[in-house]
Amino acid sequence: MTTQTTTETQAPATPKAPKALSYATLGGAVLSFASTFLAWTWTAEFPGNLTVTGYPGGLQLLTLTGALLTAVLVLGGLGIPGLRWATPGGKYASVRFMALATFATTWFTVIAIAVELGGLVNLEPGAWLAAVATALTVAVSFALPREAEPTGTSGWATFAALFKAPAPGRAKELPGWAEILLIAVAFGIGLLAFTYGIGTEGAEDFLGFLLLIGFGVAALAKSGLSRRLTGLTVKHKNVTVTAAFVSAFAFPFTQTSDAYTSVGTNILIFATVALGLNIVVGLAGLLDLGYVAFLGVGAYTAALVSGSPNSPFDIHVPFWAAVLLGALASLIFGVIIGAPTLRLHGDYLAIVTLGFGEIFRIGMQNLDGTSGPDITNGPNGIPNIPDLEMFGFNFGESHTVLGVELGRFSNYYLLMLLVTIVVVLVFRRSDQSRIGRAWVAIREDETAARAMGINAFRLKLLAFALGATLAGLAGTVQAHVTYTVTPAQYKFVESMPPNSAFLLAAVILGGMGTVSGPLIGAALLYLIPAKLQFMADYQLLLFGIALVLLMRFRPEGLVADRRKQLEFKETGQLDTPKGDTGLSKAGV
Repeated sequence: MTTQTTTETQAPATPKAPKALSYATLGGAVLSFASTFLAWTWTAEFPGNLTVTGYPGGLQLLTLTGALLTAVLVLGGLGIPGLRWATPGGKYASVRFMALATFATTWFTVIAIAVELGGLVNLEPGAWLAAVATALTVAVSFALPREAEPTGTSGWATFAALFKAPAPGRAKELPGWAEILLIAVAFGIGLLAFTYGIGTEGAEDFLGFLLLIGFGVAALAKSGLSRRLTGLTVKHKNVTVTAAFVSAFAFPFTQTSDAYTSVGTNILIFATVALGLNIVVGLAGLLDLGYVAFLGVGAYTAALVSGSPNSPFDIHVPFWAAVLLGALASLIFGVIIGAPTLRLHGDYLAIVTLGFGEIFRIGMQNLDGTSGPDITNGPNGIPNIPDLEMFGFNFGESHTVLGVELGRFSNYYLLMLLVTIVVVLVFRRSDQSRIGRAWVAIREDETAARAMGINAFRLKLLAFALGATLAGLAGTVQAHVTYTVTPAQYKFVESMPPNSAFLLAAVILGGMGTVSGPLIGAALLYLIPAKLQFMADYQLLLFGIALVLLMRFRPEGLVADRRKQLEFKETGQLDTPKGDTGLSKAGV
């Protein structure tokens, strides 16, 4: 009797996917792959030239990549030797998301061809085959059994559960050299994807790229690969940091145009400043809405002492001196502003820092010789800032390095990469130090931190000053990259970052308190407006919607540290205990 009851109460086993559905999905992926070798349209007017038969181009490459990855995930789910690594956590959910990625990219391309060229008549047989094959692949993939149904009764909970990674399966231990090789390959693939995205010629190519990347990242999360890779990066932190900066160093050597490298340079400037703000917001928990002003202090300082003919001071100091002066000026401003304002909390502190940012911008605008002393040339700013020259190396001229000709922006990119390394080292050392732990304690509960003997005001002022110093350091390079420094560059909201609103959004989007989070967030927030300029009038609305969705489904950010994951994770510790707790036996 007891055995029968136990058998009845057991949870039903997860149904196995019929092999026929898996093979049908594989067949759809193969057809999608083959369709990219056929012409999709008859005219080369559409970006990417999709008229060639036998050679994929433009958006066809994205469909080819999505179909290939779908096939790999299906074969991994079938247990094919050598491909089981592709699905360590979940077999079928990853296939569905990758099939969706291929479908979304392909159908976006088909619709874009019809809209741009004036009708479905402009589609060639290859486009029709791709549309039908990807649609069938998605339909069959959704017929595969679900491995874990989302918990909860609300539609929001069901939708949110689709983006949560499955529990990791038992992974076979790999040799140390193999783990290091996997990290290197992962960063190499990341460099390839970033290079492709930044080099897209039209908005259509970039939108298709975003669709594939968005669903593709979800597929990797569902398969368990991203969780496993995260475990490897945590295990080999120094190797991960080295691989990241080697990949970043290789970026200008992969570019054929200095115009694309200029985007990379500005992304590094934006990301470095966002990482400095991460100390203030992410570690210390201080909401600073005027942080871009410290970037302006460093830029104006460098512009005034770097030999510009429009500077009222006839001074031309070496770059290392300009860097120190810019960082020192930002430090002084940070202490002057922080000393009286950091006694405020929450919204009051945010309002005061927002006011400081506007005061700085208006102050620089009024130092024009009419409203005030003639120092900054007013709204016209300080133009004609000369290019840097260090040890006989002129950053404004082209140079051949390792057989590759590097232009002006490539030179500044490599210089800014060194600055980024310095900022990352400062952030990591601060985060792992006693001061960093004190900042986190103040962020979580300032009252409790004070009760434990932490001098909250002094440490908050230190965080404010350090963040200002790092922003000023980046500002000294920005002044030479842009040639001109004007007050309009440092508004709270500007058409293009960096500005205070976008800096704060980059920290929140990427993940507060992490190193890679603000770097990824800054790259996304700069690259998307730069590539999709037709969305300029709606970018604030779109970013607002993106932040609302992020707070709803992933409040810890795209890259979250363990503390944030535990803070936002539903552990169920407050649920009512099930079964006999032992209280009745104790007579309670």
